[in-house]
Amino acid sequence: MQESREVAFYTLGCKLNFAETSTIERLFTGKGFRKVDFNSRADVYVINTCSVTSSAEKKCRNIISRAARKAPDAYIAVVGCYSQLKADQIALIPGVDIVLGSSEKFRIFDFAGNFEKNSEVAVHSCEIANESEFSPSYSISGRTRSFLKIQDGCDYFCTYCTIPLARGRSRSASIDEVVQQAKRIAHSGIREVVLTGVNIGDFGSRRQAGLFDLLERLEKTEGVERFRISSVEPDLLSDEIIDLVAGSKKFAPHFHLPLQSGCDRILEKMHRKYPRILFTGRVEKIREKIPAAGIGADVIAGFPGETREDFEETVEYLNGLDIAFLHVFSYSDRNNTKASRLQEKVPPAEIDRRSKILHTIAEEKRRKFLERCSGQVHSVLFEAINKKGRMYGFTGNYIRVESTGDEKVINRLVDVKLLTPGEDGIMKGVIQP
Repeated sequence: MQESREVAFYTLGCKLNFAETSTIERLFTGKGFRKVDFNSRADVYVINTCSVTSSAEKKCRNIISRAARKAPDAYIAVVGCYSQLKADQIALIPGVDIVLGSSEKFRIFDFAGNFEKNSEVAVHSCEIANESEFSPSYSISGRTRSFLKIQDGCDYFCTYCTIPLARGRSRSASIDEVVQQAKRIAHSGIREVVLTGVNIGDFGSRRQAGLFDLLERLEKTEGVERFRISSVEPDLLSDEIIDLVAGSKKFAPHFHLPLQSGCDRILEKMHRKYPRILFTGRVEKIREKIPAAGIGADVIAGFPGETREDFEETVEYLNGLDIAFLHVFSYSDRNNTKASRLQEKVPPAEIDRRSKILHTIAEEKRRKFLERCSGQVHSVLFEAINKKGRMYGFTGNYIRVESTGDEKVINRLVDVKLLTPGEDGIMKGVIQP
């Protein structure tokens, strides 16, 4: 294998996918490959896929076709969740050379040989339901932030979700493994580590120590200046975790809680593991302990059987919910899920109408939260500076901030007084002496 060969990567989907792509990148660079931008011509293209929505699958097919047109002789590897679920479909796309499932992607060098194009597409995917091995991953391609995978898979089996089918049952690293990886990341100069997974609240469910125990250890770990917790199911976000974050010098005051619906009837049809009142209690507890916390939520528009009355109930609930960010998803059928077999499908035009209403609520929530934080001083990790000398970064409660200052503060946590939000939703800020 020649050391001059070039490889390009494209990642679709969640933070977990980005962590895993970065791990695969290190496999290639360790073998002498040189990483290039995906828009450049490369000898090998690796596309890490997502299957959460039909639009994600469509985008994946477009990305594969783009790589094949750019470099017809290049070796194209398609890996990840979409590959696990629909390997045969991907294998029919012109240009594809190998399709690797959720676990097999980390063994790409075992399956791809010398990365030379073949007349037949190679397909490798395991029976994911039997997968019990945890594959550690973390990203260090960014200058300031790393995504650290602590957990994989899910045991919840919500009726609309393909993740258990694509990634298998819940499994996680040990606390010692996570701490060692966090130290390794810190040694590279990265200031912030985002703990990520499919259902990180389930961390350690098959061990004696859980997520709270992990957070306690990380709080005492030297090197990393800021930890950020990614999405946690509301029924798994305990009071002790909220209290730990409230009193922490390292954990960002930022929570993301998947809601999906503000109607108990729909939550039950989705097989969510909580009633609306529990979700309300989690938000109120966070607000009580951390008034300026950034609280985000997910909501799905147009789940099968969602009547106009159900939707109005969700709208009324969201309007009264003290959150900062709302991520809106339009329902789409996913193959082999229980929801796809439900009757009473909401017409696409009605789903679109409901989605637009929810997006309006999301914009209003964000605006009010930014206005509430105006005049406050927050710690900002600046990540980049443009040619005009404007610097950009995020507060602990996940507000994007723009300021001017010395480039030396890039990749440093500095106190910034927040002024007013711009039309783009970015807060203007002044670095404090």
